[in-house]
Amino acid sequence: MDITTLVLLCFAAFAAGFIDAIVGGGGLIQTPATLIILPHYPVATLLGTTKIPSFAGTSIAAWQYVKRVKPDIKVLVSIATVAFIAAFCGSTLASHLSNKFFKPIILVLLIIVAIYTYTKKSFGQEQHSLPVKNSLLYAISFGLLLGFYDGFIGPGTGSFLILVFIAVLGQDFLHASAYAKVVNLATNLASIIYFSSTGHILYQFAIPMAICNITGSFFGSRLALLKGNKFIRVFFLIVIVGMIIRFAWDVFKK
Repeated sequence: MDITTLVLLCFAAFAAGFIDAIVGGGGLIQTPATLIILPHYPVATLLGTTKIPSFAGTSIAAWQYVKRVKPDIKVLVSIATVAFIAAFCGSTLASHLSNKFFKPIILVLLIIVAIYTYTKKSFGQEQHSLPVKNSLLYAISFGLLLGFYDGFIGPGTGSFLILVFIAVLGQDFLHASAYAKVVNLATNLASIIYFSSTGHILYQFAIPMAICNITGSFFGSRLALLKGNKFIRVFFLIVIVGMIIRFAWDVFKK
């Protein structure tokens, strides 16, 4: 194993864990970096490999958040369960279909999200409770949609989950981040089950990357809990802009 290759992968995993723990979107760093650093492996194998560190880092972040934030267990379990099933289906479909036709749509949505979050200063700064019945219905619907997205495309799922928990379920940024981590944990697990069963994980890279992702996630989640909603909002905007640039490159490159 080339030590330089491993160091670069671990650095990307640390950065991804740090960012993902705060607002999601760590896959924007880890996935492209892995594809560039390990160009001779099949894409499915590299996607499967990145799921191990993502799951490890998300586990630490979820634990940190849930200790401080009291989630609605019924809503959280509902969305995590359907997201798990949908992510497994998405990962299965990803090996058969191209996801390129989705990217222009995602790009437009990201631009709208960025403009709305920037102009609405109160977005995600306080909670607005919804009736339990409505919360469960929305949770199931968006769990299916974003779970499938994570299994099929992937990057930015954590950020989209945060957006849903704020805009649809009435959470603030801190609570939305906590909910998003647990749901993202379920979608990552579903993808790991699929990719490992089909032999698409390089464990010699995945395990060291997982350790670095955990470390980054620990520091990222601690920083987010310390700084609170305003800090997370700014970080959220930065990551959304990064996602816009990434998807714009994918859409418009020749």
